[in-house]
Amino acid sequence: MENEQGVKKKSWLKVPHTYTIIFAIIFLAGIASYIIPAGEFERVEDEEGRMLVVDGSYHHIESEPVSFFEMFTAVPMGLEKGAQIIFYIFLVSGVFGIIRSTGAIEAGVYKGVKALEGREKLLIPLSMILFSVGGFTMGMAEETIIFVPIGVAIARAMGFDAVTGTAMITLGAASGFFGGMLNPFTVGVAQSLADVPLFSGIGFRAVVYVFVLSFAIFYVSRYAFKVKKNPQASVIYDIEQKAKSNVSAIDIPALTGKHKFVFIVMACGIGFNIYGVFNWGWFLTQLTASFLIMGLIAGLIGGLKPATIFDSFIEGAKAVTFGALIVGFARAITVVLEQGKIIDTIVYAASETIGHLPHAISAIGMLFIQALLNLFISSGSGQAAATMPIMIPITDLLGLERQVAVLAFQYGDSLTNSIIPTSSALMAYLAVAGIPYEKWIKFIWKMILGWALIACLALIAAVALGIS
Repeated sequence: MENEQGVKKKSWLKVPHTYTIIFAIIFLAGIASYIIPAGEFERVEDEEGRMLVVDGSYHHIESEPVSFFEMFTAVPMGLEKGAQIIFYIFLVSGVFGIIRSTGAIEAGVYKGVKALEGREKLLIPLSMILFSVGGFTMGMAEETIIFVPIGVAIARAMGFDAVTGTAMITLGAASGFFGGMLNPFTVGVAQSLADVPLFSGIGFRAVVYVFVLSFAIFYVSRYAFKVKKNPQASVIYDIEQKAKSNVSAIDIPALTGKHKFVFIVMACGIGFNIYGVFNWGWFLTQLTASFLIMGLIAGLIGGLKPATIFDSFIEGAKAVTFGALIVGFARAITVVLEQGKIIDTIVYAASETIGHLPHAISAIGMLFIQALLNLFISSGSGQAAATMPIMIPITDLLGLERQVAVLAFQYGDSLTNSIIPTSSALMAYLAVAGIPYEKWIKFIWKMILGWALIACLALIAAVALGIS
């Protein structure tokens, strides 16, 4: 899943709670409605049913400031506007909760990683490819935490260090998250808000994913074998000297026939969803129904009793309460801006500021804006809800494809997940691995720069190719 706030931790950096930030923005938007001149664009419906802003049609209108009470009524209104997406997140996460309860995911991953023990050259690339699949299909992030201990133990047994063991698990998933071809929580949500076909541009995303994953594999492998050759090259050499490998103490769950059938059901379910999206025009409602069917069948085949299936479903849904509800709270920002009649004024000012820049530079600017916002809104779906209503009209005015705005959001959100201290998943798996945050920064910062370069080049290519 996407990054959520669910792990309590001590940190040298005190960052306000995400909901505190959201409420502060809501109030700032309300105050802005008294200061910023009201205005609006004319809008027309295109042949695909999307409402497009008409370039050159912006004009001032009578001001309608938002009252203090209306700032609070914007929250339930935002939840109502985001209801389809919110329940989609809850229900799909509940389905993944059922699948996790069958034990298939843990058993399959442990079996695969354990089988690579003794095959140093294959361990890192195959492990990262395996976890990347979870990243681009179900937005795997926090789920990697439970696999970090075995990754660390096996890496140490092969002469690597805990950083290598952590990276081959978590950065594999992060690479898939970056690609996001079938990620329902980031790409799915952003595309629904942008009114572009669900999971469109999958081919382009797949190509970028290959570059992102390949660079990550190269980076982690290069570091790992450097440490194997010279242990003092480890960024946590002092910690490694005190650590003792104990692979035998790890309980490796057996991969049973039931687990294999669960994987078959998952593969068929995801394949059916892809077919439905591209051939029957499925959207969130149909996808949610299909996921529910997949989850129930997987649960029964996995040997779960009906009561256990729905207990697991509830637990899975509960795990994303933070991220699901923040979609509604983030939409409240848009509600306030719309009620105050200033959202079009903001869009107009932004488009005028960057309108004379080359399109590729504008797209890269969007990327870094999203990367910066990820520091404060670590939920991918919440960030999409907060930013896409503003970014989409800007792309329309600039003559860019809306898919470019989705890509800028997707890459900006993914780029910093593995380095920002406000990522609960990052801080949790570093704690599990016993890696100090500053040591992880020393290891990963160059890789993040490499990913940023790939993302910028991808956006330039998307603009040049007119990806839609």
